[in-house]
Amino acid sequence: MKAGGSLPAGAGELVIQGEDLGAWIAAQRAGWDKLMPAQQHLLETLGIEPPAEAETLGLVRWSQEERWAANVAAARQFHAREGHLRPARKHVEMISVDGGAEDGQEAVKLGAWLDNTRKRAAKLSPERRAQLAGLGLEWAAQEGKA
Repeated sequence: MKAGGSLPAGAGELVIQGEDLGAWIAAQRAGWDKLMPAQQHLLETLGIEPPAEAETLGLVRWSQEERWAANVAAARQFHAREGHLRPARKHVEMISVDGGAEDGQEAVKLGAWLDNTRKRAAKLSPERRAQLAGLGLEWAAQEGKA
C-alpha cells in the first residue's frame, strides 16, 4: 500500500499475495478482546481500531459445504474463462456470493485449494471427485501421492 493510502473497509477490497487484507482486518477487530495489549497497540498504530460496543462486525463463518461450493464456483468460473484448471498456486479468484463482502465479492485462494485438493484426492467423496473431474481437473499426476 502506498504512503497516505487507506486501509480496506471490507473483505475482497484489497488482496495482496493471495491474502485478503480487509478480511484480516475484520478478523483482528472481531477478536480484539483475545489479543495481547501489545498486539492491540500495534494495530492501533496502523489505524485499526477496536469495534465500538454496539458495533456488529458481520463476520460470517461458512460451513464446510458452503466453502466447498464457493471453491467449486471459483474453479468453474476460472475454467470457463481460461479453458483449463491449472491456475498458479497463488492465484486468487474473485467470485460473486450472497452474504459475502459488502460488494458481494469473495476472494477464493483457488490455486492453493486445487493443489491441496489434488493431494487429498483419495479422501474426497466420489461425488466431489466427479464434480471436479467434470471441470477438467487432472488427477493422474497426484494419484500415487495421495
